[in-house]
Amino acid sequence: MKKNRQLHIGFSLSPTWLKGDRWRDADSDVENLYSSNFYAKLAKKAENAKLDFLFKPDVLHLKKDSLNYSPGYSSLDPTLMLASIARETEHIGLVTTISTTFNSPYVVARQLQSLNWISNGRAGWNIVTSIDGAENFSNSSMPSSQDRYEKAYEFTNVVRKLWDSFPYESLIYNRESGKYVHTEKITPIHHNGKFFNIKGPLNIPAYTSDSLPLFQAGASPSGRKFAASMADAVFASTPDIDSGIELRTNLRNLANKFGRTSDSIRVFPGLYFFLAKTRSEAKDLYNEAHSYMSLEQKYALFQSIIGMDISELPLDQPVTAKMLPDFNQSVRSNTHAELLRNLIRSKEPTVEELLSKPEVIGSGHWLVVGTVEDAFREIIKWFQAEAMDGFIALPGSISSINLFFDELIPMLVEKGLFRREYSGSTLCEHLGVHSSQ
Repeated sequence: MKKNRQLHIGFSLSPTWLKGDRWRDADSDVENLYSSNFYAKLAKKAENAKLDFLFKPDVLHLKKDSLNYSPGYSSLDPTLMLASIARETEHIGLVTTISTTFNSPYVVARQLQSLNWISNGRAGWNIVTSIDGAENFSNSSMPSSQDRYEKAYEFTNVVRKLWDSFPYESLIYNRESGKYVHTEKITPIHHNGKFFNIKGPLNIPAYTSDSLPLFQAGASPSGRKFAASMADAVFASTPDIDSGIELRTNLRNLANKFGRTSDSIRVFPGLYFFLAKTRSEAKDLYNEAHSYMSLEQKYALFQSIIGMDISELPLDQPVTAKMLPDFNQSVRSNTHAELLRNLIRSKEPTVEELLSKPEVIGSGHWLVVGTVEDAFREIIKWFQAEAMDGFIALPGSISSINLFFDELIPMLVEKGLFRREYSGSTLCEHLGVHSSQ
């Protein structure tokens, strides 16, 4: 591990701590879930802990059945939410999620640059191609993964061109001459591509000459190529340290092939954690968070991820690589499906073991269930192994949030692995990203 290398830490504002019956707790504040105040309180805690950024995942559809037992995918619009939080904070970065499959590049370029101005340079964009939601935008079916990423390349390039079309340097505010801008520096982009035909320029100037940091949240082969060529950071699903090392090494090598330096891309696994004073109490928190799922729901969820029906198999039968369906068959998320395939190839779990895995009932993220000291040791282990550059916190309970901020972050600070104070005021400065647009 490089000397003086420090962690970058983000905090997810998706309420992972309200899964199962946790929203029923007296202190859940669930009645205010659709109020900006709910998130502003968390934002202030995260800023007091000097975290790099807040991160808001998003989807563009609603699974109505999930609302029977949790808030599910119902959510405020992330960009509007973060704009409100910008007025309540001063330093912490604000990373919003916007899909390239169902939006207009001109509108997105304007929204992101607006958030950047409102927050004084703290905005970031998590680029997703979406895996569901086509029915909410047209009568067409969901495009293939290849088509979605092809569109994402063009979309992102158009957004960057639009940001460049009205550069910060064009602003002069010359009161004596009466000249507001150097109009000759503001230029149309005249983009004519496969998916978009856009003249430009954008109708809002860029906030300084630093680009907004770009995040990406896919680890499929297409996602990796996109991230290595475009992104500053990857929100990664890496359930174990080996998958973290493999992903980070691969992305850094791919970045070189695209003419970028290895250090130009950062890998941030999601850290899904259940913390308590004892390991037994932490295990109880984890079990409670997933107790709402019936066996039938687990079977259905597994089949939806990987396209394989195991409901007729005995619970004690191992699931082996030979039983896996054709790799080329269509699945909702190649990233999530591959996580399960790798688990089956390496571990050959029984049906019962498989259905209890976080990749099925929770998420494909790095999971820590234990004490603060357990989490501290795990983070150091992953960081020293260069399996990540930092992480995005996904707390599993309200008590886990409190232990994260009150005990875990101070331990990382004391160890010298995380900052005591902010040294900058923009997201670019927090992440060490200073590339021009």
